[in-house]
Amino acid sequence: DAENLKVTKYFDDREIPNVTDANAWAALSTPGYCWYDNDSSTYSETYGALYNWYTVATDSLCPAGWHVSTDDEWITLVDYLGGLTDAGGLLKETDTTHWASPNTGATNETGFTALPSGNRSINGKYDNINDYGYWWGFPEYSSSSAWYRRLNYDHSNIYRHYNHKNNGFSVRCLRD
Repeated sequence: DAENLKVTKYFDDREIPNVTDANAWAALSTPGYCWYDNDSSTYSETYGALYNWYTVATDSLCPAGWHVSTDDEWITLVDYLGGLTDAGGLLKETDTTHWASPNTGATNETGFTALPSGNRSINGKYDNINDYGYWWGFPEYSSSSAWYRRLNYDHSNIYRHYNHKNNGFSVRCLRD
């Protein structure tokens, strides 16, 4: 089954810093990850880790033979699924076990099983668990921001945006 990444080490066995302090997170310009609310026992298995973009940019996050999904790959996927309006629903886990109600349009026809893992904002605050799922894309948008995708509990759309690299978002790896 498809799932969000939850590694704490790069594929070459180097540790990724687990940054729990909000001020330290906000000041990062280097790789870091966290668990939602700094609570690995509650959130790690289901939702995976939240990584800042500096971790994504190392090109060592996914296992050998895999890579972080690119902005172009996201665009191709959305086009294949019929466009921005319905693609989100085709990617989301069905029902409201994890997603807030009404989980609009959720069919998971793709097997992607997108979950609303929330995010960690640039000020270190955790937010949006059960409401939104965010996934980094590659490459960066600018020196301070990078592409990501967002799915909402109350829409079947998928949203393409860019945001500050210090945000903590989920990651999906694709086979090379």
